[in-house]
Amino acid sequence: MKTLTAELLIPAESTAELDRLGDQIAELSVHLEAATARLLDLIREFDLRGGWDNGFRSCADPDALALVCARLCAGDVWAFFRRWQRILPSPFTAEDRARGYRYQLAFRQLELSDTRVFERPAQGREWFERVLRDQLTLGRPDRVSVVFARRIIRTTPGRFLTRILSRDDAPGLEVHYKASKVKQYLKEGRALRTETTVNDTYDFGIGRLVTQANWQALVAIGQSVNDRLLESQVEACACAPELETLARVVLPSRAADGSACPALRFGDPRVQALLASLCSFSHLLAGITSRSLRPLVAGFLPGYSARQMSYDLRRLRLNGFLRRVPGTQRYELTAEGRRLAVFFAKTYSRVVTPSLADLDPALPDEISSATPLARHWRGFELALDLRIADAALVA
Repeated sequence: MKTLTAELLIPAESTAELDRLGDQIAELSVHLEAATARLLDLIREFDLRGGWDNGFRSCADPDALALVCARLCAGDVWAFFRRWQRILPSPFTAEDRARGYRYQLAFRQLELSDTRVFERPAQGREWFERVLRDQLTLGRPDRVSVVFARRIIRTTPGRFLTRILSRDDAPGLEVHYKASKVKQYLKEGRALRTETTVNDTYDFGIGRLVTQANWQALVAIGQSVNDRLLESQVEACACAPELETLARVVLPSRAADGSACPALRFGDPRVQALLASLCSFSHLLAGITSRSLRPLVAGFLPGYSARQMSYDLRRLRLNGFLRRVPGTQRYELTAEGRRLAVFFAKTYSRVVTPSLADLDPALPDEISSATPLARHWRGFELALDLRIADAALVA
């Protein structure tokens, strides 16, 4: 077997030139390392003094800043990649490139955030903690938990849940949809950060290649999810309906096209389970289908059937709680629908149920006297009994 060897022949006059270039590279490397170390020290000191933390605390022209941030596009990602591609070694040879072999970039993860800075941080934290309380008490059909995920149905991959988190005494909210999620938390105690993270573009029917069309579609989804979550939370804080609207929902009525609208009677167990299930934040990401809503209602009403679900979806649509997405079997929760659902759920779970427990006449006096409502109610009953006896109306 013959051994082939190759020798690199360098002209003598080139050796001095290579040594000179090597010395210059070594000298610049020393300066570069010193500059990098100094830069890291400055960044560390800036952070310790309350500098940036992945966001902007204030800005003289927020609209202009938003336009600057919105300029980021798929072309910028490709330009960044090609710049480093020219510097780093490539496994592709000139022959490979001549045959058409090229790199393709794909989305591994994309995060879109929205930051709202509170003028009064203490009140902002109080508001956010009240939102979390709403989700804990209203979201049981959505599996709100501080433990790990539980799937909605066994045949659907991924996680569908809402979690309450706490990091360094800062509360947070996470809503999971398949491999993606939206997260919300207080940033530095003075700003509300809402982040939608897409870990699999197929969750939303979008391709994985980094193209401008896919980029724009993912940005639109992230912004829409962030906005819907914030809007739903604001609406839930002022959910009391007008008397006319309340009467239209709890009594049989007619839609604009003359169709009969079956009533959603307040206090009916099936209605309360249905409306409490509508309070789920996961609907903001995926919309509503019979397949996604029925397991939530069945969490309250065991044995809840697909036939009952079909009838209830029609009731919700006719009463303006839902609107159908054209060409699909999927629904979207309207702003008024969510507001009414939260009102029904809050009123029933926080006013009616605990109040009826306080007013139970079978409660011993030592227990009933412990709550202001029960004490005043017993006083009212006593005064009313005396008034009736005084009027000689007792049989």
